[in-house]
Amino acid sequence: MASVLPVIEDVNLRRTAKISDKIAQREKEGKPFFSFEYFPPKTESGVVNLYERVERMAAAEPLFCDMTWGAGGSTSDLTLDLVGNIQKYLGLDVMMHLTCTNMSQGMVKFGLEGAKERGCRNILALRGDPPAGKEWTKCEDGFEHGTDLVRYIRQEFGDYFSIGVAGYPEGHPAGSLSGTMTYEEEMKHLKEKVDAGADFIITQMFYDVDNFLKFVKDCRDIGILIPVLPGILPIQNYGGFRRMTEFCKTMIPPAVDERMEALKDDDAGVKQYGIELGIQMCKKILDSGLCPGIHFYTLNLEKSVMAIVEGLGLLSYAESVRSYPWRPATLEKRHGETVRPIFWANRSKSYVERTSAWSEFPSDRWGTQQSPAFGDISEHHLAGSKGVYAEMKRMNLEMWGEPKSISEVQDVFEAFLSGQVKRLPWSESESMSAETASITSTLKWLNRNGILTINSQPRVNGAPSSDVTVGWGAKNGYVYQKAYIEFFAPKKIVDALFESALNFPLLSVYAVTAENGSELRTNVLKPKTNAVTWGVFPDSELVQPTVVDPATFMIWKEEAFSIWTTNWASLYEPGSPAIEVLKGIQSNYYLVNIVDNDYVAGDIFRIFKSILKS
Repeated sequence: MASVLPVIEDVNLRRTAKISDKIAQREKEGKPFFSFEYFPPKTESGVVNLYERVERMAAAEPLFCDMTWGAGGSTSDLTLDLVGNIQKYLGLDVMMHLTCTNMSQGMVKFGLEGAKERGCRNILALRGDPPAGKEWTKCEDGFEHGTDLVRYIRQEFGDYFSIGVAGYPEGHPAGSLSGTMTYEEEMKHLKEKVDAGADFIITQMFYDVDNFLKFVKDCRDIGILIPVLPGILPIQNYGGFRRMTEFCKTMIPPAVDERMEALKDDDAGVKQYGIELGIQMCKKILDSGLCPGIHFYTLNLEKSVMAIVEGLGLLSYAESVRSYPWRPATLEKRHGETVRPIFWANRSKSYVERTSAWSEFPSDRWGTQQSPAFGDISEHHLAGSKGVYAEMKRMNLEMWGEPKSISEVQDVFEAFLSGQVKRLPWSESESMSAETASITSTLKWLNRNGILTINSQPRVNGAPSSDVTVGWGAKNGYVYQKAYIEFFAPKKIVDALFESALNFPLLSVYAVTAENGSELRTNVLKPKTNAVTWGVFPDSELVQPTVVDPATFMIWKEEAFSIWTTNWASLYEPGSPAIEVLKGIQSNYYLVNIVDNDYVAGDIFRIFKSILKS
């Protein structure tokens, strides 16, 4: 008899790959959503910063994001890299732009096949703008209209892709706004794009909400019934606002025009007004009931967009929106994945990369199937064809300095816990998890005493699944955690821990050195997989998404120890004292993990207090 898998409500629709299906689900729930547009940066540092920004903004759970495509495929390689990496590593479904501008049919197919290979199921099909100062001309063996591109995608790929198209509430700059056709003729062309197979419409930027709502009603009147998403561009500065509205021939309501003129010499005032106007516009749109969500043109900026989303009440501060303690990947072959080892909690991209060749993923309990081998260790998860390693190296050197002693290494770890360093070499994200705040002071004390912590979680005994700090999973459930801590420490401390562990029978301790073939030291008589996070939900079996597995710890230890040299010591020139210090720690320290199995009343730090001075 086949086993019944635990059912976790897909609260963030990560198992729903197509944007059209996501929108339909949110409409059914009556839950408004938001989404973000980004563009490929021109510099290496811009690429690094964009990945970090997308990861931060993804935590707000946008329904999707989209990535632009340069005219003639000028950014094709980077666009495909960004689409694939965000989709694979950051757990966010991406819609890729594709334009007709200077694009042969072969190049269009290259882009579509590249998107498919990377797990992208969503395309925004556009005619595109001509290069600056030139007339738009059809490329030989290319497409002349967005409608032609939509037809081609449906012809070649069937319903594999969800297809979005552009709408122009105020008219197209090269159409009705230039006098080459009427507004009614433009609407007819939009209807043709929809009839060719488009699933939803995203509009050009605008500031006249009443005119936009009229556009949506005009769509409905001629039989366009698919969702229409408003494209909102927050005002960032006076000059940019004037340039963009002039380029797009955007209507500016008199009240907006007057306010911008009054504020034009007040940069902070303009930005604040942009936020206030954005909130006002979006509220009116959502209150109309004509649009299920809002699409933001971010210009790769974060603060104003997030302030508007917050002002709309679309950010959840009162309850958790996490599906699992770790962020699930959106790739379809991982949709059944429900359990991971805790060791990669701060290096989820590495875990996804090292398990990317697996044909199946643990979907009930870790170890119920024979897992394939982990892939090779790689530190270029987001490098892509353009490469970002040099810029990352510069940023890391600035963060971690050049420690000349073990005490200076300890200072770096403590600075991370104090928020003075954005991340450690063992962390891929810029900040600690919220739950770490409750144990930060004790972690600092451990690091000052030579115990270099890289991963931890406090115990949790039946917190509501909606808890904003530790909650996850379906509504009306309860979640549990065993306290966990992982660290590097010298042999003297490790020996003392094992001796003291005799007095703490509910602690499971594992330790190993970097040496090849080194044996696993443990106080556990029969080492086996230990669930350290689990949840109980209505109408579901017990769900245990995070485990400590001794065999996998031996795989993780190779990566954890290698980071001392590949991520840290490699920053310095040969002969630097920092290299010797870091290699010394790598060679002489143990990697240790401890689980406190008393999740009701345990104190995982008592064992450290027994061996360290106050």
